[in-house]
Amino acid sequence: MYSLLRRILFQLEAEKAHDVTFRLIKFLASIPGFKAMLHALYNPTRPGDQVTLFGLTFPNRVGLAAGFDKDAKLYDELACFGFGFIEIGTVTPRPQSGNPKPRLFRLVKDQAIINRMGFNNEGMAAAAYRLGKRKNKSVIIGGNIGKNKLTPNEEATADYIKVFEELYPFVDYFVVNVSSPNTPGLRELQEKEPLTRLLNTLQQLNHTKPLPRPLLLKIAPDLTNQQLDDIVEIAFSCQLDGIIATNTTISREGLQTPVNELQAIGPGGLSGKPLTNRSTEVIRYLVQKSEGKIPVIGVGGIMSGQDAWEKIEAGASLVQVYTGFIYRGPELIREAVETIRNHKK
Repeated sequence: MYSLLRRILFQLEAEKAHDVTFRLIKFLASIPGFKAMLHALYNPTRPGDQVTLFGLTFPNRVGLAAGFDKDAKLYDELACFGFGFIEIGTVTPRPQSGNPKPRLFRLVKDQAIINRMGFNNEGMAAAAYRLGKRKNKSVIIGGNIGKNKLTPNEEATADYIKVFEELYPFVDYFVVNVSSPNTPGLRELQEKEPLTRLLNTLQQLNHTKPLPRPLLLKIAPDLTNQQLDDIVEIAFSCQLDGIIATNTTISREGLQTPVNELQAIGPGGLSGKPLTNRSTEVIRYLVQKSEGKIPVIGVGGIMSGQDAWEKIEAGASLVQVYTGFIYRGPELIREAVETIRNHKK
């Protein structure tokens, strides 16, 4: 069924197709009994699929990565497709429109996407309002947080604090995003000194709360081994609960899409199948370097159940999908959950 829908959606410009999909899911979910039908059709979760990590019990190991439901508009409906957890965002303090359009592109030959969205979102107040209406508490919700484009890096910590405070009552865990390539200068915050300052400040705030939230860091796949060593050291020193590996890449190596098409598209973060191996390499490196003491959520190029299992086998505790969900639809979640279950037997 999704293959037919995808053929129709892929006739539209990519961001338009995303908007149409949102409206379609929202409309269908408003029909009495439709969400229950989706749940029955797609939700693959069985009691044995549960996993407990940093104090949270996930229904299964397969989640939706940040970037799909930026403004917490569809988390309840998306849960019907079988996700064990859903990450909203990236959320910034103030609303921002993001980069000029077009800014989302499919590379169909590569089963990939290039985006330079630029943290387009309606801001923390809008996300908090919608999350405040949350009724289904069975699916874990993560909050991916970032800074506004116009906020200089020297003042970035204040932005992260604002979003943390606003979303704290409504999300189950936080992800600090300093790895998007689409906000100028943001990746400079991955450097050891500024990143340590930012994370320590957030952890100090976190531990003033009656129930501190798990705090994770999302990193880029383009880091060197030395930089990954620094990330592990920072994760220990700042007592992070986990690392999400990885965000999109700025690399264009090994693509089947012609160079002239890539040049016409321009800059942006690449996701999908070309990232499969690199993200798994980063996961394995982080797990080995930390001796398995820092939980890793694996994301990047999961296009099949086997891809998901390979991330788990490399040491990831959980996985997330995004581009694979665009190309494969809800069947990917079922396949990933069932493949992991079968290997775990």
